Amino acid sequence: MDAAVKTTSAALAGEDAAQAATGALLKVSDLSRRFGSRLALAGLSLEVRSGEIFGLLGPNGAGKSTAFQILACILRPDAGRVYFNGRELSLDDPALRARMGVVFQRGSLDDQLTARENLLLGATLYGLPRPRATARAEEMLQLIELSDRAAEKVEGWSGGMRRRLELARALVHQPQVLLMDEPTQGLDEASFRKFWAHVKSLRKVSGLTVLLTTHRPEEAEQCDRLAILDAGRLVALDSPPALAARMGGDVITIEAEAPEEIRRILRDRFQLAGALVDGRIQVERREGHALIPRLVEAFPAGRLNSVSLRRPTLADVFLKLTGHSLGADQPTPQPARKGRAA
Repeated sequence: MDAAVKTTSAALAGEDAAQAATGALLKVSDLSRRFGSRLALAGLSLEVRSGEIFGLLGPNGAGKSTAFQILACILRPDAGRVYFNGRELSLDDPALRARMGVVFQRGSLDDQLTARENLLLGATLYGLPRPRATARAEEMLQLIELSDRAAEKVEGWSGGMRRRLELARALVHQPQVLLMDEPTQGLDEASFRKFWAHVKSLRKVSGLTVLLTTHRPEEAEQCDRLAILDAGRLVALDSPPALAARMGGDVITIEAEAPEEIRRILRDRFQLAGALVDGRIQVERREGHALIPRLVEAFPAGRLNSVSLRRPTLADVFLKLTGHSLGADQPTPQPARKGRAA
């Protein structure tokens, strides 16, 4: 470790104690970034507390990955600042970057290396001495339940196994913060559950702080707190249960051959403001079970294909706050090159 890194590390140790009093490990202040004429981030400000799982939720193009790239030190913002333990984050500060682990949206394992070799390579890149790197690789393989596959090349592994290995590699150097960009995209339900069981286990064991981006409501539910982004702007920030409580009622979904006409009738006859989502009408209503019989009786037989009732999800919250669904992609800028402004 060179003198500059030692100096920064010593300074950070003192700052950690001061920052512990407020609980904020990461702080983003008025972060903005443009890609040509498009504003990808517009004055984003938030704080991530030590030891929490914090999520950025929004559709593709909402600004999540831009924020992720800035926090991961691979993209410079046009304006604003990012603080880690009270110290401004810099692309050129290796001591700060060494305290973070990163799981990118696209897989980055070397298919021609074994699981153990991939972990050793990651440890070496973070400067761990060989004995320590070897010990940490074995510890992580055990934690993610892949010790019996350690000597296998990862080529041909399932998506869930590969993602767990990438998680282990991001944490092999014992960082304070784990950054993940759409970590479970493409995983099936079983792999999703196993991945998150490992993340939460690692958080419990080490006090890890996690910041992730996602467009999946079920993944957003894993977070302690959640920032909802739309068109580069912060729309809401709260715990998932508190955000869901903003719905104020059940969600009734109606399928019909002429949804726009049914929607108009609901507005005129029942004073219900329905939203059209994927060809279905969604209505928010307290005690929705009491309304459903009235709705069914109001239409001739066969006019409605189906009427269902459920509790609101974070996807419903997003729709209510923004007026469009999480599946409504927005234009996404080209990936940035490391260390260069796009």
